[in-house]
Amino acid sequence: MPPQVCVARIGAAHGVRGAVKLWTFTEDPFAVTRYGALSTKDGARQFEVAHARAAKDHLVATIKGITTREEAERLNSLELYVAREKLPATEDDEYYNADLIGLAAVTSTNEPLGEVIAIHNFGAGDIIEIAPAAGASIMLPFSNAVGADRRPRQRTRGDRTARGHQER
Repeated sequence: MPPQVCVARIGAAHGVRGAVKLWTFTEDPFAVTRYGALSTKDGARQFEVAHARAAKDHLVATIKGITTREEAERLNSLELYVAREKLPATEDDEYYNADLIGLAAVTSTNEPLGEVIAIHNFGAGDIIEIAPAAGASIMLPFSNAVGADRRPRQRTRGDRTARGHQER
């Protein structure tokens, strides 16, 4: 299966005709309507957004084949993914969070911290989770102080790094 990127999460049912609240993780919230079929992380199920309209901080969407509130309720909290190759190319100073997973994490003085295993967002901003060689994982706020440095000189297959820039 090609690398997948989470582009949306289905929320609660909206109304009685099968619509759902849809939180998107794309620059343009309506981009999810142009990617075609979106799948679950394991690829076992596919969904296509038939129609979407803007709401306060999310979209209200209808999913093809979902016509009742009960069907919509069963989709609550489901994350939707798209193949990485369907997404637009990034600029030199941009990246998708999914591109960071698996990178070696190092300090600004090139000391190893571990491997990037996840990027989380619990509502107050991105958090990068790093698995050190031993012990519990480390979670750091993902900001300009702790960020990604993916310069081409570090993009070889054997040396993929995410650098932690620490302010003093």
